[in-house]
Amino acid sequence: MPTAWFVLVACMLVVYVILDGFDLGAGIIHPLVARDDRERRQVLAAIGPFWDGNEVWLLAAGGTLYLAFPALYAASFSGFYLPLTIVLWLLILRGIGIEFRTHLESALWRSFFDFIFAASSLLLTVFFGAALGNVIRGVPLNSEGYFFAPLWTTFTVVPNAGILDWYTVLIGAVALAALTGHGSCYVAMKTEAKVRERARRVAAIAWWGMLLSAFAGLIATLEIRPQVLDNYMAHSAGIVFPLAVIGSLAAMICFVARGRDKAAFFSTSLFIAAMMGGAAFALYPYVLPASTNPAYGLTVYNTAAADYGLRVGLVWWTFGMALAVTYFAYLFHSFRGKVEP
Repeated sequence: MPTAWFVLVACMLVVYVILDGFDLGAGIIHPLVARDDRERRQVLAAIGPFWDGNEVWLLAAGGTLYLAFPALYAASFSGFYLPLTIVLWLLILRGIGIEFRTHLESALWRSFFDFIFAASSLLLTVFFGAALGNVIRGVPLNSEGYFFAPLWTTFTVVPNAGILDWYTVLIGAVALAALTGHGSCYVAMKTEAKVRERARRVAAIAWWGMLLSAFAGLIATLEIRPQVLDNYMAHSAGIVFPLAVIGSLAAMICFVARGRDKAAFFSTSLFIAAMMGGAAFALYPYVLPASTNPAYGLTVYNTAAADYGLRVGLVWWTFGMALAVTYFAYLFHSFRGKVEP
């Protein structure tokens, strides 16, 4: 049961990054593809029915984490208190940037809220990537399974490093490149005319950023945590993840060049799923490794709830997820096709 819940939580996080990732990416490229108010409204119309609903998957993943791995929830939400507060403010500012611009006629205020929307989307992406970097690198857990990490210390990878060091910022750059490409393919798929053409150009450039940053992130990960290869060496099935990463990148650039926007968008979705799935495969059974003493690391076994609770929770989780998937399928079906501003 702990392993099953590890897979379920990982899948929910992947769904969140794919779904909320395209509207975060749309926010990042917003100043690049939209040159006037009409074009900006076109980009916002592309994500309008989805952006706040997509964030539900983040809340659902947090709730599932509390149900399945309460010790991990307690340790991570207390240790990452400062960055979680920053993420909360960025989520608030992003919502303000989207909603407030439509209630003011002033061009100055609209430009201000457009900037808030783009800046908060960019910073959220980097912080989410840095959070994944912290999980891969490990955090300074003590013998009781708790820690507190400042925003940064020496900016180097040391046992008592802060949230931000050169490695976690690099993983943040990987996330930024991936969601920029993901969002640009989505905007190209949902829009027409000049906005679509600019989004295609951004996607063509973002492909190189995705390739180079992913390669740099892999080399850095192997340098600071070579143990990530253990599961790949023990289970040959893990080769599917790097093959999917390479194949999805090749497919993305091919589809972008041919103007097949929907296929390019699904390619970036596969890229994100393969990257995150590969990271989860490499980490298992750890859910939060320790950078100080490996014995202090949190695993699916020493953080999971009681077996009875996991079994009962699985029944209700299945029912709730069936409702959520049905709703999102209806939502995306209802708002399919191109958008008008």
